[in-house]
Amino acid sequence: MTQEIHGTVADGFEAVREEFAAFVAGERTDYEGQLCAYVHGRKVVDLWAGTGADALYGVFSSTKGAAYLVVALLVQDGTLELDRKVTYYWPEFAAEGKGALTLRDLLAHRAGVVGTDTGFTLAELADDRQLAERLADQRPFWRPGTAFGYHALGAGALAGEVVRRATGRTLQDVYQERIRTPYGLDFHLGLPAPEEPRFRTTQPMAPTPEQQAVLDAMPTGPHSLASIAFNRNAAEPTDLASLPNMPLIRAKGPASVGGVASARGLAGMYAAAISVVGEQPALLKPDTVAEFGQFHSAGYDLVARAHKSFGLGFQMTADTWHPFLGAGTIGHSGAGGSQAFADPWSGLAYGYTRRRFAFPGGAAPENDRLARAVHAAALAL
Repeated sequence: MTQEIHGTVADGFEAVREEFAAFVAGERTDYEGQLCAYVHGRKVVDLWAGTGADALYGVFSSTKGAAYLVVALLVQDGTLELDRKVTYYWPEFAAEGKGALTLRDLLAHRAGVVGTDTGFTLAELADDRQLAERLADQRPFWRPGTAFGYHALGAGALAGEVVRRATGRTLQDVYQERIRTPYGLDFHLGLPAPEEPRFRTTQPMAPTPEQQAVLDAMPTGPHSLASIAFNRNAAEPTDLASLPNMPLIRAKGPASVGGVASARGLAGMYAAAISVVGEQPALLKPDTVAEFGQFHSAGYDLVARAHKSFGLGFQMTADTWHPFLGAGTIGHSGAGGSQAFADPWSGLAYGYTRRRFAFPGGAAPENDRLARAVHAAALAL
């Protein structure tokens, strides 16, 4: 039985509802997901299927977008300087030859500390301060600044420790005060206990036999760079898909993977980044958006073993995922299938969440058709 589509779209966005309905009709009958979009600060798409409008999901690395938005704000304020050495803020980071690395290169996944030789415990993965302390002591896996690779589980902790050293406050606290609360965002870095009943546990991937064959062919050695980056070299290897289902992860909200959000929260955050929303001004000035959305690392990603590109933390969404978007689009996807971004050229802010972990990981394939439909409607306004 086909899932019923709920929610609303603004005039001119009817084709987005049709595209969402067509996608859902081809999915498993237990599909749950949400789609939301803003254009120039006005909500134009608010759709969901298989669950309530207020459901919250683990959004994995889409969390990093919130972390980098905090950093962008602090750079805009003058509290952080991109071309200062990380050790100016965090002296201990100099260990094992990392002393020359700048904050700019740290954000661009060029530090080389994608994990540690022995991996992390769950308690360490949940606590950004513990994670940062371990990473500061780690010898980098490539000479810092000479190459790049996705710091999957540690990027938020690294940025967060710089924030904490510069401000005396955690990244999560700055996010709560300056971003989540003023804009009323349904996107949490640390889920409050009263909100727990709204959380929908992540369901495991359900690959077809053909998809399973692809997964089986991927490198699985525990000491490969990819395994180190995703903590598969730990005494208790991390099952990435299960992380949001762990109460400790949800409660602490580690800035790499611990965010819990609705599509409304994801899209609303990116709308706030570039647009006036209600009575609130845009968080970032155009020059700041341009700086953080400029290519900083592009080419062969040593962890992903494929072409990837990053600005200052943010994924270069128009290069990595959706080439129809404007140059300088900032955003971040999540391993479970979530996707979120802001396109400053069209004024579009997009958010998508789903409950079941998507194949093969990263932005779920349906994002391309959904984002394309929303973008076309936005351009036609």
